Amino acid sequence: MLSRIAAALVPVLGRLSVTSETPGPVAPGSVVAANHSSAADPGVVLAALRRLGTEPVVMATAGLWRVPVLGGVLRSGGHIPVHRGTARAAEALDAAAAALAAGRVVLIYGEGGLPKHRDSRDAEPGAFRTGLARLAAATGAPVVPLGQCGARRLSSGGTAKQLAGLATAPVRRPALHVHLGAPLHLPGDIPEATAAAHRAVTAAWRTAQRWCGGRGRSRIT
Repeated sequence: MLSRIAAALVPVLGRLSVTSETPGPVAPGSVVAANHSSAADPGVVLAALRRLGTEPVVMATAGLWRVPVLGGVLRSGGHIPVHRGTARAAEALDAAAAALAAGRVVLIYGEGGLPKHRDSRDAEPGAFRTGLARLAAATGAPVVPLGQCGARRLSSGGTAKQLAGLATAPVRRPALHVHLGAPLHLPGDIPEATAAAHRAVTAAWRTAQRWCGGRGRSRIT
């Protein structure tokens, strides 16, 4: 349901384009690692993945499960709450591993939070936490790096500015682009794997940036 809602709503808000280095849907049992820049970018990412035939399980902050309506949608879709900074944080990795074993695709944000700057510019992904590397090491799942840009033009800054951005987006229709890199297997060493994942997602983000600037040249969906 969450992917269907995103696929219907995002094209109304902006001009979404998608490129991928591998044709077709993301392979079952894969981890998609995305950069996180805006409260709006999960919708952009889900709409892009659905366009490619993939509807992932999302790992997201547990507070979203307390939001009316949204919490019910997340629960019904089997998405995974992350209780950051608590003794329950490890439960999310166990749930993600079970989803991968069942053939689902899991979407994770390596940064584990939003950037601190409040303007609408896109910036290089911040430092990654170790959860992505630990999940890949525990499951052997391939990691698909995903870079997205333009979501901050939909929503960024304080609450009032975010609401104003979403309200005016159907008129402005900013360019939104999502690029999926080739799948990779991370090394077993956690710090090394975390650094490798960050490099791959940053490279995908740079490709997405070129598309947002109108300079992309690869296959588009």
